[in-house]
Amino acid sequence: MFFERPDSGEIAVLVHIDFYDQTENYGPEEFIELSISAGADPVAVVEGSRQRPDPRYFIGSGKLEEIKDIVLREEAQVVLFDHALSPSQERNLESHLNCRVLDRTGLILDIFAQRARTHEGKLQVELAQLQHMSTRLIRGWTHLERQKGGIGMRGPGETQLETDRRLLRERIKAIQKRLDKVNSQRDQSRRSRSRSAVPTVSLVGYTNAGKSTLFNKATGAEVYAADQLFATLDPTLRRLDVEQIGSIVLADTVGFIRQLPHRLVKAFQATLKESSEADLLLHVVDCADIARDDNIKEVDAVLEEIGANEVPVLKVFNKIDALETGEPRIDRDENGKPYRVWVSAKEGIGIGLLQQAIAELLGEDIINDKLVVPSDQGRFRAMLFEQGAVRSEEYDDLGRSVLEVSLPKKDFMQLLARAGISEDQVVAA
Repeated sequence: MFFERPDSGEIAVLVHIDFYDQTENYGPEEFIELSISAGADPVAVVEGSRQRPDPRYFIGSGKLEEIKDIVLREEAQVVLFDHALSPSQERNLESHLNCRVLDRTGLILDIFAQRARTHEGKLQVELAQLQHMSTRLIRGWTHLERQKGGIGMRGPGETQLETDRRLLRERIKAIQKRLDKVNSQRDQSRRSRSRSAVPTVSLVGYTNAGKSTLFNKATGAEVYAADQLFATLDPTLRRLDVEQIGSIVLADTVGFIRQLPHRLVKAFQATLKESSEADLLLHVVDCADIARDDNIKEVDAVLEEIGANEVPVLKVFNKIDALETGEPRIDRDENGKPYRVWVSAKEGIGIGLLQQAIAELLGEDIINDKLVVPSDQGRFRAMLFEQGAVRSEEYDDLGRSVLEVSLPKKDFMQLLARAGISEDQVVAA
C-alpha cells in the first residue's frame, strides 16, 4: 500500500504483519492513524504474514529487503512497526535499514509525550519512556562496542553504558517519588468527596470514541477534543448536577487502545484510579465504528487490569448522528435497569436521557431521605454530620432530630455499625 509523497513531516514506512497462530489479526488502518497522530507522513505500508516472528529481524529476509528498497527510494527517515520489538530486533533492523526503527510501544509513548499538558501527565509519560528506554540504551553505544582490547581501549562503552543506566535509575526513582505524592493527593481528594457523599462517575472508552466531547457537552467544560487518537490525556474533573441525585463528580480519563503498552497502564495508575474507585463507569462507545465490539473487549481488558471490572458500568453508544437510523433511547435489562444509552455528544442529542440513566443507577445505591434520630442516638447524629451527609435539620414535637440526608448506602450501613444500632432504630420520616 503506497501513499502520495508528503509535503512535510517525517517520512515513514509502516510495517504490519499477521501471524497464523494469533486468534485475532487486525488491519493496519488504526496504526496508520497512530502514525499520523504522531506527526509522521506514511508513504507506504508493508504487509505480510508469518508463522511466527523472526528472532533476529522480526520479519523474513524477503520483507526486509522490500522495506530497505522502499526506504532508499522514498528517502524515509523512520520505519514504524505495528508490533512490539525486542531491543536486539530494533538494533538489527536499524543497522540493516540505515534509519530509525520504532515499534508500536515507542510510537504510542511519543504521542503521549506530545499530548501531555499537566505536570502530572508529563511525569507519567516520562516515567514510561525512561522505563522503555532503559532496555534500549545499548543502541546508542554500538560504536564503542567495536573497541575490543588494546591499551587504553578496554571497556569505555560499558563504562558509559553503566553511567547512563545509573542516571536513568536515579531519574526513575525521582519521578516515581513525585508521582507517589500526586497519588497521595488524589487519594485525599477522593476521601474528601466520599466524606461529602459526592458520587464519582468516570468516563472510559476506546480512544476517539468521543469521551471528551461528551464530557464538554454534559458539564459545559472546555476540554480539548478532536477527531484523532489520544486527543487528550490529562484527567479532568467537574461537578455536575443530576436531578434527584444532586451533585456528582464527572471524570474524563485517557482513552484506551488495542495493545496498550503495559508500562503506560502502570505509569498512569494514579490517573486510572479515578476509574477503579468510581461509583459508576460510563463506557463510551463509537457505535458507528465497524470494530466497536472488538473495541469494547479491549476496554474491558484494561478495566480488568486496573481493577475496575467490578464497578457498575453504563454503556454510552455515542455518535448516533453517524447512523442512518440512530435515535436517542435508553435500553433496559429484564429488571428495567438501564444498561445502555444511545446519544450524540457532538449534536447534544440524548444528554437528558443519559442523566436520567445515571440518576436511576446511582439512586439505587444512594440514600436521599429524611431520618428521625432519637435523642439517645446523638453519636449517630454526630457521625452523619461528620460524614457531610446532612442537608438540613429540624426537630419534631418530641424533640427528636429530623435530618434530611444524602449519602451512599454502603456508608450509611457502616455508620450504623460503628454506632452500634440497627437500621430499624432510625425511623424514616
